[in-house]
Amino acid sequence: MYGSGSSGTDAGVAELRSPLEGVQQSFLAAMAELREEGRGGPADPTEIGREIRTFGASWSSADGFATYVRWLRDQTREDAPRPEGHVPATNLWWVEDDQYLGRIAVRHRLTPQLREVGGHIGYDVRPSARRRGYATAMLRLALPVARRLGITSALVTCDIQNVASRRVIQRNGGVLEDRRGSKLRFWVPTGCGDAGP
Repeated sequence: MYGSGSSGTDAGVAELRSPLEGVQQSFLAAMAELREEGRGGPADPTEIGREIRTFGASWSSADGFATYVRWLRDQTREDAPRPEGHVPATNLWWVEDDQYLGRIAVRHRLTPQLREVGGHIGYDVRPSARRRGYATAMLRLALPVARRLGITSALVTCDIQNVASRRVIQRNGGVLEDRRGSKLRFWVPTGCGDAGP
């Protein structure tokens, strides 16, 4: 477990955890919600969109889902297979009891592309679990993970029109650097040095 936060319910406390097989059914329901929003289509450039296209057909079987979970966990390794241009990343899921609520990825370093779009940290909350403070809590708990990786200030980007994501970043101390195209770029201190690039 990487940390927990108040979930706002009596059911339990949400935790940031390594991907696990025990949430398969709620994960499938979450992916169905995201697909209803249009995620996973050919035009979706996000990490979760790419994973829906690559792995989605196999998630309903226990073996297929276990393979996906193992692949996500392996992404922390430098030598793990990954799409060209992608870097090692620590993938964590926001889970309450056996319910998958969201995910966050801490990329271990920046590429020129990630400096423009994507940054060190990306996150998603399933539509039915939004507006409960989960994204803010996930980012707060992921910052020490970034710190342990030697990242003194994490670059986090969001779409200009995504006011909710902008607030999540700012609540975690994010300082706006600039706008590039349709993206806002923030630097979020991780607690191990001065803020800034």
